[in-house]
Amino acid sequence: MKKHIKYFFTIIGAVMLISSCSDDLELAPVSSISDANFWQTPDQFDAFVTGVHSRFRGHNGTFQVLGELRADIFGMEPGASASFTGEAPQGLERMWLQAIDPENPGVGSFGGFYSNIAQLNILISKLNTTDVVSPANKDYYLGIAYGMRAFYYFQMLRTWGGVVIQTEPVSSVDISDLAKPASSEEEVMSLIKADIDSSAANFGSDYTFQNNKGFWSQAATQMLKANVYLWTSYRGGGTADALVAKEALTDIQANVPALRLLPSFTDVFAVSNKGNDEIIFASRYQLNEATMGFVNSYVPQTGLIINFYDSLENRPFTVAQDNWGGLLRAPTRIATFRKYYDQDSRKWATIQGAYNKVDGVYEIAGAFVKKYPGEQNAGTRVFTNDYPIYRYSDLLLLLAEAKLILGEDPAAEINAVRERAYGANYSEAAYGYPNQSVDADPKEAILQERLFEFVFEGKRWYDLRRIGDEYVYEHTTLLPSESYKLLWPIDRGSLTRNRALTQNPGYPEF
Repeated sequence: MKKHIKYFFTIIGAVMLISSCSDDLELAPVSSISDANFWQTPDQFDAFVTGVHSRFRGHNGTFQVLGELRADIFGMEPGASASFTGEAPQGLERMWLQAIDPENPGVGSFGGFYSNIAQLNILISKLNTTDVVSPANKDYYLGIAYGMRAFYYFQMLRTWGGVVIQTEPVSSVDISDLAKPASSEEEVMSLIKADIDSSAANFGSDYTFQNNKGFWSQAATQMLKANVYLWTSYRGGGTADALVAKEALTDIQANVPALRLLPSFTDVFAVSNKGNDEIIFASRYQLNEATMGFVNSYVPQTGLIINFYDSLENRPFTVAQDNWGGLLRAPTRIATFRKYYDQDSRKWATIQGAYNKVDGVYEIAGAFVKKYPGEQNAGTRVFTNDYPIYRYSDLLLLLAEAKLILGEDPAAEINAVRERAYGANYSEAAYGYPNQSVDADPKEAILQERLFEFVFEGKRWYDLRRIGDEYVYEHTTLLPSESYKLLWPIDRGSLTRNRALTQNPGYPEF
């Protein structure tokens, strides 16, 4: 780990030399300086691997937007106080109102993901042609590179459908390459599955974690595999793909027996408890190194929140204790807060309600996410929690979903998550599966459990889309008559830069 930190700043310069690719889909040349001065020592490979994880971390805010802002978690609604946020949403409202279009796409330039895909392509190429790196590290790093590339393409497939496939490092300018059409969804999915297979094969039997679970691993690849095959199981793959997903998840359980649910939900995210037994893969943040700056849009200004009350603690918010320091452009819906049972610990650990006090009676004014409280540093709140990509409760609920498709009983996995959530309040008769009213529709039961568990982890929109369009229409503001908006529009800038691209169906042509 010390070696990775030592070369952290080296990699920033190296990445800029090795590829001048911007966040847009522009196939720019690789600098000739790179081969002369880089890839000469194991430490340089180590540093580059740290760099691709740093770039991945830089995309967490986009993962969050793509995974949740079009779902049913955020937004203003009747009953919320107009004075609560004190901020204009600055276009974020277009996502939960389903008002995105090529001029206001919500996310442009394909999320900037091609910037890191370009780095991963270089890393794969260099690893496959080097004898500098030890065989064990070479295999592990190839496992990371193929797995992370598959993750990016899966994000893009679920968002834009067919996208441009670029797997080769760019070594020279070719005008024809600058106008590259998108591949079909089927072709993109084939690449994703092939990359997952390559990642798993390179990791082999190595299920170790590096950088305190801050690096991609074999377990992360298997989690991605389960997500991908569950997605395709609903799209023609049926029980065969659901079985692949189940086997990927049980493979993790068999090979990493230390993974478990922590007794306390709150402890999963604590700054003091990073890389804990529930985490499978998380992006690392650290004081004076990097913080989760994107959280600012989801938490309130300190100067505004002190005008409201915390009803649970029966106190007014204060500067000293509630110095969130944000610009609340995406408030949590009061309806989201109210969906939880009060006995569910996730309600109070995930969302903070803010109240007016009128004649001694609390009236809710709004809500915001409090899942990542960070730490106090010289009187300032700093968001240094890690951002989980995969954790064990995700494994359990995906396994429950796979079992459901296979005609098996998902109760054990669902109830393990519920029992942890309710703690001393847990009663199987009251809260266990299949005894809640939502359990009459097992898919809804899994969707609700995943909502309660994963708010602000970038999963809800994808969960709804995976299980079926009807669940998207049921839970969001998207109408069946606007089904083309299940895919996001391609922004004008991307269409201008790459004239071989075409707009997704239903949106105005360029």
